[in-house]
Amino acid sequence: MLVQELNTQVHDAAAVRELVSQITGRPVDESTEIRLPFYTDCGVRIHLGKRVFINSNCMFTDLGTITLEDDALIGPNVTLATVNHRRNPAERRHLDLAPIVIKRRAWVGANATITPGVTIGENAIVAAGAVVTKDVAANTIVGGIPTRVIGRI
Repeated sequence: MLVQELNTQVHDAAAVRELVSQITGRPVDESTEIRLPFYTDCGVRIHLGKRVFINSNCMFTDLGTITLEDDALIGPNVTLATVNHRRNPAERRHLDLAPIVIKRRAWVGANATITPGVTIGENAIVAAGAVVTKDVAANTIVGGIPTRVIGRI
């Protein structure tokens, strides 16, 4: 219900942080900015550092844990998916969970998808539209489907 309230009413930045604090069960620092709409299926497994920026229309499927460290930037329409299904059709309804960690000063570009178990290293950049299925080393730029290294910082 809180996510619905967050996304269907007009709020100033402080009210957005307060509602997200209620959704996550922990305070959101006043330096963090979250643009609406913002979607999550659980909320209590999201951990936000200081000066985090989350752009509009992001989906955080956080049955596994999602951690955004200080100064992480998340572009619009990004999906952070900590949930996967098994390949075996007989087991497909079973959920496999793995955390996602976005390290300090990492930037995830618009329309990117981060899959379960991925860590994006410090200062790394994920290009717009990328699908990240493996860890991204610090100080690298990745892009593509699936991602590959396209540069270094």
